[in-house]
Amino acid sequence: MDPTIDDNFEEPEGVDDPFDAGWGDYPLDAVFVRTEPRTVGDVVDRIDRQRYILDPDFQRDFVWQVPKQSKLIESCIMRIPLPVFYVAEAPDGRIIVVDGLQRLTTFYRFMRNQFRLTGLGSSDLGAKHPLDGKLFKDLSVTLQERVSDTPLTMYILDAKAPERARLDIFERVNSGEPLTRQQMRNALYNGPATNWLKEAAANPIFRNATGRSLNARTMRDREAINRFCAFKLRTPEAYRGDMDTFLAQGLTALASSSDAERSELRKQFEDAMTLNAELFGEHAFRKSLANGPSATRSVINISLFEVCAVAMAGLSPLNAQQKTYLRKAVIELLNEATFVNAITYSTNSTRQVRARFGMMDAVTVELQRVEP
Repeated sequence: MDPTIDDNFEEPEGVDDPFDAGWGDYPLDAVFVRTEPRTVGDVVDRIDRQRYILDPDFQRDFVWQVPKQSKLIESCIMRIPLPVFYVAEAPDGRIIVVDGLQRLTTFYRFMRNQFRLTGLGSSDLGAKHPLDGKLFKDLSVTLQERVSDTPLTMYILDAKAPERARLDIFERVNSGEPLTRQQMRNALYNGPATNWLKEAAANPIFRNATGRSLNARTMRDREAINRFCAFKLRTPEAYRGDMDTFLAQGLTALASSSDAERSELRKQFEDAMTLNAELFGEHAFRKSLANGPSATRSVINISLFEVCAVAMAGLSPLNAQQKTYLRKAVIELLNEATFVNAITYSTNSTRQVRARFGMMDAVTVELQRVEP
């Protein structure tokens, strides 16, 4: 098991998941998907040239057993039509596999002689299956070409489609284990930004501050950090009520940053996590902070996480009086109905985002006036 993944996770609050938003915002005749024909050989060549993204961070580790892979190859040889594939264009023009990772990985592995055909059964007379034990290179040229020339139908999600439309389509067509929005973003924006999130989520400072309670398998931990990056790099004033688009913009901004800028952001993030853990202990990012240190710890509130993380990132070193003031001020916010409402209900609305960040900004402005 990945040592960064714990089973002691909890479902956070303060998150508006848009899965039930429906299609009301999109014209019914909008075209977000186009169809293109490919062959197995063509796709395998493109995988070699890194034009197709087969990312285990997004899609689960390859799980098909060799007999199942072998039956797929046998279907190609028997010219049995295959189901369609759904892929998506990345911003850089590469192709991300949405639905069909197992099949495309099987094609690649077989044509690169990485497994032998097995488990295909035998004839009624008990004779060995004619394909049993064969690598791709062992097949006759005719059978090799049947595999290579197998036609594939690719439905391609347009890179220019609205961000939420792309994620909605992603959710609808994926036939495997349901994916979270952050897992989808991790595929669509795979690169320097998603690598930054991955490393930040594995950082012991972050894991200590959050009590290791954000589910790494569903990338809830990376989603929280994605929110920090978006609001830090784009600012709350740039938010326009669409969290999917805003988080994508945050990843784009992070990816376009220089190595030095990403390094500085990492330091600010670590400083914010360290300060929150120091001030609030096990109640960091949790509404139970308002009830005193002996209160039962509540679940992490993602909206509280984002506002506390952003506010405390990049602060100058604080003296004892400033730390005392900051701790008391945040607790007081958690006793104000307006602030609690802003981190609890309709948290993705522009009004609630502006409300919670505005109230926290007032705290940090006052913090600078605290004398030693």
